Amino acid sequence: MIGLPFVYIVAGALFAIYAGLAAGDRRWGNAALWGLVAASFLLGDRLGDLGNGVLVLAIVSIAGTGLTRAPKPREETERPRGNAIFVPVLIVPVVALVGTLAARWWPGWADPKQATLVCLVAGVLIALAVAISWLRPRPATPFREGLRLMDSVGWAALLPQMLASLGAIFALSGVGNVVGGLIGRLIPNGSLIGATFAYGLGMALFTIVMGNAFAAFPVMMAAIGLPLLIHQHHGDPAIVCAIGMLAGFCGTLLTPMAANFNVVPAVLLDLKDRNGVIRAQAPTALPLLLVNIFLIWWLAFPK
Repeated sequence: MIGLPFVYIVAGALFAIYAGLAAGDRRWGNAALWGLVAASFLLGDRLGDLGNGVLVLAIVSIAGTGLTRAPKPREETERPRGNAIFVPVLIVPVVALVGTLAARWWPGWADPKQATLVCLVAGVLIALAVAISWLRPRPATPFREGLRLMDSVGWAALLPQMLASLGAIFALSGVGNVVGGLIGRLIPNGSLIGATFAYGLGMALFTIVMGNAFAAFPVMMAAIGLPLLIHQHHGDPAIVCAIGMLAGFCGTLLTPMAANFNVVPAVLLDLKDRNGVIRAQAPTALPLLLVNIFLIWWLAFPK
């Protein structure tokens, strides 16, 4: 049965290739950074808590001390014209969707809890194979272009993984219970709409503060989602969780803490306004947040 180990091996192998290419260019800081990331995927379950903690501190030290260097210039390759160039990109979501449905129809070949993630990685590999057979670049070109992109984004590419881990730590330390106690005083007793609004707005606000909806999710679920919306008001857990994450993503559009989404693009595009991406997204994010809160109230609870 294919599960998360397959995903970790593919991701670790990719970052190991990036580390090797960076070392070949004598950019030792970049090589060390991506090599440690590769080790986290390939060896994380063998290192234990202490070993992984040391590994994370090493990654932060490299990223924080500016040891990495700018990416090499892009390789000039002949590029086909027309919309056909998007075919490899579209292969990824198609394979992810079809594979996820196939895991339900023909169970046993993939871990049902991780089927979508496994199929997403499979889609990337299939798209890569199609692009290579069609465009026929030099063997190292796809990986050099990937390294160039990762070096352009830099440490911010690791923020989602780091912040999601931070959210899990907050949840284990009881932050959700404390937040739930504080918010519970503001919600009228037994008010479904009040609890729904507090949950959706809290997901967005915590995401704005922490920079990642995955970090906000365990806190808000422990504070409001589980005790009030699911246990007290008998809401559908799948809807509460899924649309709650969408509410959190609205916060992602509004915060510079989500540097990989909102700050890095402004730098790469050399925008004069470093908050220009956030300003452009705000008119969409705010009404969409209200829509998501309404959808939780409308869809998650038996009427």
